[in-house]
Amino acid sequence: MNEQEKSAYFQRYNNRTHVIGRVSSVMVLVMLVGAPFLIGAYLGAMPDLNAAAKAFLSVGLVWTVSSVAEFLIYTPMLGAGGGYLAFITGNLINMKIPCAMNARDMVGAKTGTAENEIISTLSIAASSLVTIVVLALGVLLLVPLQPILQSEALQPAFANVVPALFGAMAYKYFRGNLNIAALPLVLMSALFILAPSLTGSTSFMIIPSGAIAILLAYRSYRKGGRQG
Repeated sequence: MNEQEKSAYFQRYNNRTHVIGRVSSVMVLVMLVGAPFLIGAYLGAMPDLNAAAKAFLSVGLVWTVSSVAEFLIYTPMLGAGGGYLAFITGNLINMKIPCAMNARDMVGAKTGTAENEIISTLSIAASSLVTIVVLALGVLLLVPLQPILQSEALQPAFANVVPALFGAMAYKYFRGNLNIAALPLVLMSALFILAPSLTGSTSFMIIPSGAIAILLAYRSYRKGGRQG
């Protein structure tokens, strides 16, 4: 198969992926939004829609901005198939993104290539299946393991799973790009120390920190171009 045939085949693959992904996304959205109303109608306990709308407006605007930012940032990293799977199954920051990035680095695939598209889709699909199995086992073993899971000795570990995961991953990328990573890291660390309440809005804070990193990368690129 020559390069032209590979490109045409990959284009057909992407087209089918978008069709399946859009249909699946609409189905999941309908089920997620419709389930509370269906349960409420069945039990005769429908929520006050006016109160729900006001509650949504108080936090919805912030999360809408962060959702758009996550889509713009993560979709180029994951590709079409991986993006649909990740946003449908959720838990992107904690699991899907680290899994896809680690798989991509293991095989040496580059962002924007067909290889990255396939690797991201396979890795996120595997992550989703493993998550389902682990959750099923967790539900089955929740009662027997409850005394162990609630022990005081394990509580610090549970509270630091995400920082430990991302700290280990971040070091790998920070080490190779210190000139870009240092300033956003210092600024965001200082900001979270001075305003601890912002730690609950990490998705939203991706926007300014990402913008700073992009500007630094662009400046470094322009400087390298002038020197070359």
